Amino acid sequence: MSSLNDVEYPRRILDYMEGFLVSKTLFASCELGVFDLLLASERPLSAAEVARGLGTSEDGTERLLSACVGLQLLTSHPSDTEVLYSNTEMAETYLTKSSPRSLYHSIQYNSKTIYLCWHYLSDAVREGTNQYEKAFGVSSKDLFEALYRSDEEMVKFMQLMNSIWNICGKDVVTAFDLSPFKTIYDLGGCSGALAKQCAAAYPDSTVTVFDLPKVVHMAKEHFVSAEHERILFHEGDFFKEPLPEAELYILARILHDWTDQRSLELLTKVQQSCKPGGGVLLVEALLHEDNSGPLTAQLYSLNMLVQTEGRERKASEYTALLTAAGFSHVQVQRTGKIYDAVLARK
Repeated sequence: MSSLNDVEYPRRILDYMEGFLVSKTLFASCELGVFDLLLASERPLSAAEVARGLGTSEDGTERLLSACVGLQLLTSHPSDTEVLYSNTEMAETYLTKSSPRSLYHSIQYNSKTIYLCWHYLSDAVREGTNQYEKAFGVSSKDLFEALYRSDEEMVKFMQLMNSIWNICGKDVVTAFDLSPFKTIYDLGGCSGALAKQCAAAYPDSTVTVFDLPKVVHMAKEHFVSAEHERILFHEGDFFKEPLPEAELYILARILHDWTDQRSLELLTKVQQSCKPGGGVLLVEALLHEDNSGPLTAQLYSLNMLVQTEGRERKASEYTALLTAAGFSHVQVQRTGKIYDAVLARK
């Protein structure tokens, strides 16, 4: 319920209206290399020094740096003659390319791909379809042909997934004790980042990334080195080809791409291939049952509208899909972060 103060001065609405200004400030700062330049410097830098280092205008750079201070991404160090700037700990950890926990590539994907799709959100709501054709001039009849419309775009998507699982992967693979499962298939495992987290948490298990041939080739070339000997690869399309037998299948951010019908089709294939006593682990952003949140999952569901055929779902909806596919003993574990875990057994 709105308070009188909200009616007199609608701060929340103003914040929402101008929210894209915050996003684009973050996007531009990463794209221009602000945080990497400041990381490479052994001391705080002035706006003029940053501008020279980036090849940007001094006036524009000073405004951008000032906004980053306001967003608590940079720290300002005023002196008698000028203001100097340095990274905050958060920026150094998550916004520099070299950090092992970097979200740089995720931010780039949001800026270059997702942001453009969201320009057509009103059309997506009217039509009930994704907006790849309007945003990029490509047909979305085959969803992943649109997502992977070029090698460059495929690598960007894989980098997005890599950065997300570097942050959230450990939480979801340890939400349940998966140690009894020795043969694990990560369906649509993309860059192998979640497989790495799973292999690290369960040293007696072998994890196989099952994905399209071109994704597997790119994962081997850019993301998974030979030292990860317990991470294997299987090339294939999980809708079109038989699934190898395994004790556990992981579907992380997979079902939210697809309609209920397609999701049930895939889960049924998984159930039929799963060893008796085995199971399936779903990793998704779960909506509350009363539609009250979480806001991140609600916004992600809109993103699924503009980008895919699917949606984010409630735990009860995933339970219904799993049960219809023949699974039982469904358990739900919320992690307190973006992604939650649902485990079901055969």
